[in-house]
Amino acid sequence: MEHIYPIFDQVVSRDEKQSFLGQKGGVFWLTGLSGSGKSTLALSLERILMTKDYFPSLLDGDNMRNGLCKDLSFASADREENVRRIAEMAKVLVRNGIITICSFVSPMENMRKLAKTTIGESDFHLIYVKASVETCIERDTKGLYKKALKGEIKNFTGISAPYEVPEQPDLILDTEKYKAEENIENLLNYVLKCVKI
Repeated sequence: MEHIYPIFDQVVSRDEKQSFLGQKGGVFWLTGLSGSGKSTLALSLERILMTKDYFPSLLDGDNMRNGLCKDLSFASADREENVRRIAEMAKVLVRNGIITICSFVSPMENMRKLAKTTIGESDFHLIYVKASVETCIERDTKGLYKKALKGEIKNFTGISAPYEVPEQPDLILDTEKYKAEENIENLLNYVLKCVKI
């Protein structure tokens, strides 16, 4: 673009920042239906990493919709823009050596591919938090499925909008089959392998 002069080559390097923090940056992108357990796992992971002297940052769908992305609807084009903005933010964080936990429904494969391309393949780790629509309806922790089934919420993933199961996730956490403690242990072990210097 004209009149834009990036200074990426002049800032403190990623290697220096990672050495300072004692960790490798990485983006751990949790995808799954609303109510599948993404936020619960993400919050637990963030807390445990802090107790182990790592420095994580958590980007959660509802939090981002309350600020950076509050101007976006849940129509397909706006959902893609939501993912694009989050991916750009995650890219900045990971380039600063931060372990970045992203918890977003990100329902379509093309959206997740956009995030991976934006962030960079070597830094992007796709984690599928698996739970069926039926299970999520039973859980309905926020009462959203009840409203969606009544038609009070439009474009609700799993009810009036599709969810495409990831084709090749790096990790699957089945919250129907395994207890929360087992899933968080598997998630933590995977993340630690990726971020240790």
